[in-house]
Amino acid sequence: MTYQFENIRLEKGMYGRSGHTFTQTLEELDPSEHYRGTPLEGLDAFQRQLKRFDIKVKGAGSDLVEKFFHSTDSAVLFPEFVSRVVRQGLEEESILPHITATVTNFDGMDYRTIASIPTGDQKALRRVEEGAEIPQTTVRTQENLVRLHKRGRMLVASYEAIRFQRLDLFSVTLRQIGAYIGRQHLQDAVEVLLNGDGNDNAAEKFTIGTSPISGSKGTLSYEALLDFWSQFDPYTMNTMLVSTDVMLAMLKLSEFQNPLTGLNFQGTGNLTSPLGAKLLRSAAVPQGTLIGLDKGYALEQICGSQVTVEYDKLIDRQLERAAITSISGFAKLFGEASKVLTV
Repeated sequence: MTYQFENIRLEKGMYGRSGHTFTQTLEELDPSEHYRGTPLEGLDAFQRQLKRFDIKVKGAGSDLVEKFFHSTDSAVLFPEFVSRVVRQGLEEESILPHITATVTNFDGMDYRTIASIPTGDQKALRRVEEGAEIPQTTVRTQENLVRLHKRGRMLVASYEAIRFQRLDLFSVTLRQIGAYIGRQHLQDAVEVLLNGDGNDNAAEKFTIGTSPISGSKGTLSYEALLDFWSQFDPYTMNTMLVSTDVMLAMLKLSEFQNPLTGLNFQGTGNLTSPLGAKLLRSAAVPQGTLIGLDKGYALEQICGSQVTVEYDKLIDRQLERAAITSISGFAKLFGEASKVLTV
């Protein structure tokens, strides 16, 4: 049986379409819905092209890098392979999904988000009597633009150096590049949580030993965490993003040594605090700092592009300096949904 994907002509121009990824272009030419009920069901258009040229990218029996360059058509697939593996590394250990309320795709470098900043009177819970005015929630655009940042890494390797390497091994390096880009995005997110996005919305900061937080400055206690937790009403502190030293101090508290908390950590690697908040550690958080947030309301991620590679260079085997980049930015949604505690 002859399938449509076997006769598609692949060319560089498939990467240059505005608003379309390479895979989306392939899907238009070779829709996955046509393969329902066939042995190829479950594969996307790119994966079917790998099958077309018999390129195995995973496992001990994976092919050599040079397999992509056995024909002009198959070489066109190499940039998409690089992009997918880098994206896998970017997403594998990323904690961004645990601290962002929503992700917005945006084609540009300057973005204007929306905000709803109620006054104290607007926050009050009031009954609406018959014929009375219904309380209002005003949504407006922010005054200042949110800037997106390009983060990336330069892939420096000659084709001769990698052509005889297994794709599975080469993927390890690409995933590491993705993880590096992911850490850069997380650092941008932490910066916005701490200092705002340029719209006068820096997080409210508290210090242990200074009212309303009890305790002694420089010493973390469970009582101080409770005082910090109580500052979030009407939001809920369901996520804590902490530096390594604060994580160690928290784990040494007797309240965090509850057997159920320990069993959950040992069994899943996930820490849930006695306060019910998800506990996340990151080197991007300054030393001695704890960021508490309501994950559902605190932060918006704006994606200018997922992972972009210099496809011309990769197709032509000019790997000596091929840039791999991703554009992203972050905006505060509700300023009171995130606060900072300094130990």
